Amino acid sequence: MENETRARVGVIGAGIMGTAIVTRLIEKGHQVHVFDLDQEKVAALSAIGAHAAPSVAAAVAVSDFCILSLNHANIVRAVVFGEAGVAAAASPEKLLIDMSSIDPAETADMAERLRRETGMAWVDCPLSGGVPGALSGKLTIMAGGTTGDFERARRVMQHLAANYTLMGPSGAGQTTKLINQLFCAVLFQAVAEAVKLAEAGGVDPADIPAALSGGRADSRIMQEFMTKFAARDFSPTGRIDNMLKDLDSLQAFALKTKTPLPMTGAVVEIHRLLCAAGLGAKDSAEMMKLLDGFTAN
Repeated sequence: MENETRARVGVIGAGIMGTAIVTRLIEKGHQVHVFDLDQEKVAALSAIGAHAAPSVAAAVAVSDFCILSLNHANIVRAVVFGEAGVAAAASPEKLLIDMSSIDPAETADMAERLRRETGMAWVDCPLSGGVPGALSGKLTIMAGGTTGDFERARRVMQHLAANYTLMGPSGAGQTTKLINQLFCAVLFQAVAEAVKLAEAGGVDPADIPAALSGGRADSRIMQEFMTKFAARDFSPTGRIDNMLKDLDSLQAFALKTKTPLPMTGAVVEIHRLLCAAGLGAKDSAEMMKLLDGFTAN
């Protein structure tokens, strides 16, 4: 990599997505400093070239960019503004890139506070594409922030995303991610129901994606997941409880803006039922168990 594109990047959060992001950035030649409370995860990344940071502030202090890959807005707030957090080492020369999926209004509030108190800018960059997309640099990233900060973040995002789009000011990326999750959740349920209908009609559901390819019903979710759902392949690609977390944020935003979402509301309750049945940590394909009457292995 040319020196002008190589960057020092602090990554906070070494979960499934954080690990994939760190791996990709190291492969592309960036110097990556990682902090996570789980030292085993940090050690695994250190083994492939990451630098272990003793605190969030320590990772930010030696970095040009700080990427957050966290689960909830309250965790993001604590990491940014808590003791030895991002703000403790922030400066106008540094840029925070939040790749978490959190509430749009909270994002805008935290971004404004960080800039006001430290001069450090914030770009919300929630993603779609999962671990495979991160590892191959083919994520879809919908961003919120100023045009200048969006372009600054491109120095790192160009190695993670095939589709990197500025959607508007702070929070706009998170709003777009909620829309992405709306489509995904509704389509996952549609795929599960289509599998059951095909089976009931004596049609092999594995043949449906090819048969409908190019038609109006075609979608990447049908192409990627219908065969998986039909085979009751429960290998992990995304957790049901993580989807429910995003759907809860979506409903809260819809309530705040008085936006009617009747179909989404039904799908949210299906996800809540799956979590109540103990399937929250499982893959979305386990939605089939509800339609199967929980009889499938």
